[in-house]
Amino acid sequence: MIGTDAEPAEELEGPPPGPHIGSFAAEQLSPSYPQRAVRGTAQRLRAWQAEALDAYFAEGDGTGPRDFLAAATPGAGKTTFALRLATELIRRGVIDRIVVVAPTEHLKTQWADAAARVSIRIDPQFTNKHWAPARHYHGVAVTYAQVAAKASVHQRLTEEARTLVILDEVHHGGDALSWGDAIRESYGRATRRLLLSGTPFRSDTSPIPFVEYLPDEKGIRLSRTDYSYGYGRALADGVVRPVIFLVYAGHMRWRTSTGDEMEAHLGQDNTKDITAQAWRTALNPEGDWIPAVLRSADRRLQEVRQQIPDAGGLVIATDQTAARADATILESLTGEAPTVVLSDEDDASAGIERFSADNSRWMVAVRMVSEGVDVPRLAVGVYATSASTPLFFAQAIGRFVRARRHGETASVFVPNVPQLIALAGEMERQRDHALDRDPTGDEEWTLDDDAMDAAEREDKASDALTQEFSYQALGSIAHFDRVLFDGKEFGELAEPGTEEELEFIGIPGLLEPEHVHELLMQRQARQTKHRQTRETGQSAAPTGPGSPGSTLPEALHRTLKEQRQLLNSMVGLYSRQSGEAHGLVHAELRRVCGGPAVSHATVAQLQSRIELLRARVRQ
Repeated sequence: MIGTDAEPAEELEGPPPGPHIGSFAAEQLSPSYPQRAVRGTAQRLRAWQAEALDAYFAEGDGTGPRDFLAAATPGAGKTTFALRLATELIRRGVIDRIVVVAPTEHLKTQWADAAARVSIRIDPQFTNKHWAPARHYHGVAVTYAQVAAKASVHQRLTEEARTLVILDEVHHGGDALSWGDAIRESYGRATRRLLLSGTPFRSDTSPIPFVEYLPDEKGIRLSRTDYSYGYGRALADGVVRPVIFLVYAGHMRWRTSTGDEMEAHLGQDNTKDITAQAWRTALNPEGDWIPAVLRSADRRLQEVRQQIPDAGGLVIATDQTAARADATILESLTGEAPTVVLSDEDDASAGIERFSADNSRWMVAVRMVSEGVDVPRLAVGVYATSASTPLFFAQAIGRFVRARRHGETASVFVPNVPQLIALAGEMERQRDHALDRDPTGDEEWTLDDDAMDAAEREDKASDALTQEFSYQALGSIAHFDRVLFDGKEFGELAEPGTEEELEFIGIPGLLEPEHVHELLMQRQARQTKHRQTRETGQSAAPTGPGSPGSTLPEALHRTLKEQRQLLNSMVGLYSRQSGEAHGLVHAELRRVCGGPAVSHATVAQLQSRIELLRARVRQ
């Protein structure tokens, strides 16, 4: 340990104390940490880190406040900031010991490794059987669950020395009532508490320990952040990568627990229940949606690796069963077995470390890799999970935004689910945690894991009564829908593997952010030309019975079904471009083209409406 009140503190190894002791803390970390100073800042710290340090020591006569909440977007360098702050507090004689509290076992090791690079010795193997760290350590790293299991150990650890407690991803302190109580009991008397979070909010109203809440103009208590460095500013500074979201829709078929067979297009104007079931069907590895999206994602990764040879991909799966199935699909596509991370155990941490250090292509994981894990080479992601809370989404996307060089972009494949699309479009939004709900506001639509589990429980309960039917995915087909970048949409519906999709899959892996928008506009125009050429060729080809390569005409009911689906897709596309509601678009089409409602329209009437929409969309 660094020292206690009863005995002199053990000096940190490294350069002798000076005006800026610990400045080496920002020099020896991995490429995800800063390597050079922004002009006008000191000692290789990024501008926001220097600002945050100034804000911290502006209080308390140069010794800093007792509690300080620093919110910085994932990948911005919160670890570097915390370690630099720790060395400064030690130099100023404020603290003698460091305790890091992290969400997972893997992050304990990650913190210990980062601290070791700046000559701070942190013990990640500290257990509740111990009462104090070994004398050769300056502090310990523990998990929130570990603290909750035996708070008395950690209370004593904190009180017997002047301690800085670093609460990493502090929003986890509200995961359970017992966790929050244990954290307050353990660290209520700490000398200093540094609260860190890339997402300083929660999807519920559970209070975050040691965070101050102040009422807004509506009386809603919101968390107060002492220093904030959001994604928008980090992107402008070149600290993080821009993210390109590739959105995939598709046609889904499933059987409900009551025996009804249903079908829907993912992303169309469906009810929440229909959307949840369609999403569930899409994520089923036995269908065609997941294999098609994984195939497209691997093509994207191949394109990126042409310029960034060590670029890697990550599939975030819903559960362990899905993760294993996704890994099997990837192995069949690539001929290379991906790294599979299924739980928060030692072997899982070792797997993440191996993947981070090697040159392999894919890693498949469940929830644990969605937060705090530092794998800077991740460049392509597949969001193949049912979680849709703002907290989880922000943390998951945060795995791909760590910048290593200029021109890097991250590519994330997402299903066409309204909540996910909304979250992707507001990446730069900064949120505060609220202890109260706004009774006048719209309830945020989330289809998280709990909701999906509840649906499954309902199915099981129905099965117990009927012993006849259960939910069953019957089939899924993937369609490329569009690209989201910088809050704007590009592209239109296309089949996976076609030239229209490849226009966006094949975007260069290294591209300056200011050029991405221009290139996407160009690719959108080329995509339209490819589609026009293909449709022209198809219309010119002989189609009559007996013609070479021809087939008999489809039955009328099948033709009507296809035309209705195509019309609805075109209405959706035009609605996104114009901002008009789907109902208003349909009404305008009937007025201009004539004819009854879609359900009673003929093939010719549907085709005339489709052609009118195509002409308007192309303009």
